Amino acid sequence: MEIKKLSIIIPCFNEGPTIHKILDKIKTVSLLQDIEKEIIIVNDCSTDDTTQSIKSYIENNPDLALVFLEHDKNQGKGAAIHTGINRATGEAIVIQDADLEYDPQEYNILLKPMIDGVADVVYGSRFMGGNAHRILFFWHSIGNKFLTFLSNMFSNLNLTDMETCYKMFRSEILKSIQLKEKRFGFEPEVTQKIARIPKIRIYEVGISYYGRTFEEGKKISWRDGFHAIYCILRYGIFR
Repeated sequence: MEIKKLSIIIPCFNEGPTIHKILDKIKTVSLLQDIEKEIIIVNDCSTDDTTQSIKSYIENNPDLALVFLEHDKNQGKGAAIHTGINRATGEAIVIQDADLEYDPQEYNILLKPMIDGVADVVYGSRFMGGNAHRILFFWHSIGNKFLTFLSNMFSNLNLTDMETCYKMFRSEILKSIQLKEKRFGFEPEVTQKIARIPKIRIYEVGISYYGRTFEEGKKISWRDGFHAIYCILRYGIFR
């Protein structure tokens, strides 16, 4: 399948100070084979100046293919991703957090297996390859590996990083999945559901990771980890 356009979905909540920085990074990316970029920002009812920052960016960058959508009440990251998926028009879709933890220059690393015609889904792993990784929390990394291990048990995959933000999908596949999780359950839910698609081709590539501390704005908590376990069991066992 030829990829002419990549839809980049950015779920956004209270990212006013950094949203312009990630958009600048996306703007400078040159995709393989001159693939077009479609940027879809979904503001999940932010309470800071996120809306103003995005509208100002759009005014100052009229040449950028940028779609701005807003929720009238806070629904969660998963719900914002659902909204973006429904709006996407590209042949491929990638999820991009609004912070600066992931490098858009690495879209091409994820795109290559798709362009080569061997992959339908590509996960960007923070735990493989020789790319830069910020050293942060021991227990967070243990929790992440446990969730990946548990997910692999029920999906029969051998992923190293199920919770990664960088997931790239052929659009027709992602749009065909009925997703239910509104908040941070998107990662385990989509992983369990794509694993059950007959003859699905899933690849994993190494990426960089410039993690944030909680003081710097990281939003994931231990409660989200327990909900991820619930989602793995719900969509892995009780299908």
